[in-house]
Amino acid sequence: MAEVGARKWIITVTVILASVIEIIDTSIVNVALPHMMGNLSATLDEVAWVITSYVVANVIVVPMTGWLSMRFGRRNYFVGSILLFTAASFFCGQATSIWELVAFRLIQGVGGGALLSTSQSILVETFPPEELGFANGLFGLGVVMGPTVGPTLGGWITDSFSWRWIFYINLPIGLLAAFCAYTFIRDHEDAKRPPSTDWLGIVLLIVGIGALQIFLERGEAEAWFETTYITVLCGVSVLGILGFIWRELATEHPIVNLRVLKDGSLALGTVCNFILGFGLYASVFILPVFAQNLLGFTATQTGLIMLRGALATMIMMPLVGKILQRGAPPY
Repeated sequence: MAEVGARKWIITVTVILASVIEIIDTSIVNVALPHMMGNLSATLDEVAWVITSYVVANVIVVPMTGWLSMRFGRRNYFVGSILLFTAASFFCGQATSIWELVAFRLIQGVGGGALLSTSQSILVETFPPEELGFANGLFGLGVVMGPTVGPTLGGWITDSFSWRWIFYINLPIGLLAAFCAYTFIRDHEDAKRPPSTDWLGIVLLIVGIGALQIFLERGEAEAWFETTYITVLCGVSVLGILGFIWRELATEHPIVNLRVLKDGSLALGTVCNFILGFGLYASVFILPVFAQNLLGFTATQTGLIMLRGALATMIMMPLVGKILQRGAPPY
């Protein structure tokens, strides 16, 4: 049931805040990596896990958000995820070693994985169909500000204060978003809990994705298939992912409903996003390290360099939306 009056706009601001802190946190950390290396006496290979641990947790949690929302209730799961993300942010700022930071980033990723996708589902159910386009426009504008201001903000905070403050700034925003979400977002009365838990699917997802990420992360350092360690990880990731796909297609109540990929538009969009990720996430990690360690730029200057690409994305988003409004693809 769509909301009315000021309530729906408060919900809109709430989901934008929750999404923005997650997206900003993905990009704001990158410019601070060289400072983390120096402060925590970490190598480039070790500090990469600050990004990797967060991404691994995100990748595992995102496909499960629909099931988790049904299992715990959409509002409870959303609020709990915000609070988990916020608490982990505090402990990230308190970290005294690189592996302590990596551990809390992993927990932060578990909380952050739910924020963007759950925010979108809340928005869809908050507005009537005739107002949803405008609401999505506001949400998209708010979300795209994350990668736009994240690197620049992170650079300024790192240069002016400390890299720890890039995590502390999440605290007031996260607490405000959690309070508003608990106060104004309502669960559907007809929402049904899943009849069973696909534990095997969960295990296969964690094993397959986790092994794949470690394989990709450690492959070059371990000379790829010249070591047994990497070869075993590759085999485990392949078997885990194939087993997960088989399980989700075979069970009546999957943790991730892969059958929705029968829709051509959704399947094509998923493939395009997969390809985009190769170039996007590789560049946002390596560019700050290259600019600061090899070119001698400050964190603020590095953030300004990355700002240009984010501004281009911000400009193109509404244009792409106009193009898509001309009609759906014929598949």
